[in-house]
Amino acid sequence: MSGFKNFLLRGNLVEVAVAFIMAASFAAVVSTFVAWLTAQLPDGVSDVFSNDKNSFGAFMNAVIAFVILGAVVYFLVVLPYTKAKDKFFPVEAGGPTEIELLTDIRNALTSREA
Repeated sequence: MSGFKNFLLRGNLVEVAVAFIMAASFAAVVSTFVAWLTAQLPDGVSDVFSNDKNSFGAFMNAVIAFVILGAVVYFLVVLPYTKAKDKFFPVEAGGPTEIELLTDIRNALTSREA
């Protein structure tokens, strides 16, 4: 069971799943926006792209659904995942800072050139 816990919490499985869910929802927002935008074209041109003249409501519905889905995913997946990850795999403090590491790299490169 600990191997499965490590698989879920150490890897990027949850991050990829959240990204996939949000991308699929955002794709619906983009497609309904394009449908609404093409419906705004003159009649002869817009008939080629879309027959739905009242697609602004569908676009707003997709935007609201995207925001609600984002909130649900954040509060029901991301927050519990972050808390579990912090509980089971705490971040180790006390290592060198980025500035110290970059200074060491700079010094090593400078001494290499001389």
